[in-house]
Amino acid sequence: MKKRFTEEQIIGFLREAEAGMPVAQLCRKYAFSEASYYLWRNKFGGMNATPPHFQ
Repeated sequence: MKKRFTEEQIIGFLREAEAGMPVAQLCRKYAFSEASYYLWRNKFGGMNATPPHFQ
């Protein structure tokens, strides 16, 4: 099964929500479900999209 979003994109979505965008608005903007958002938050929360040696 092909995934629609890369890990980097998902982490970007999570960052937008952390920055204050309402989850419902974020889901509509990028066309994914709130359930997907919460699954991703549990899986990727606290991860960084940039490898440590580039920070």
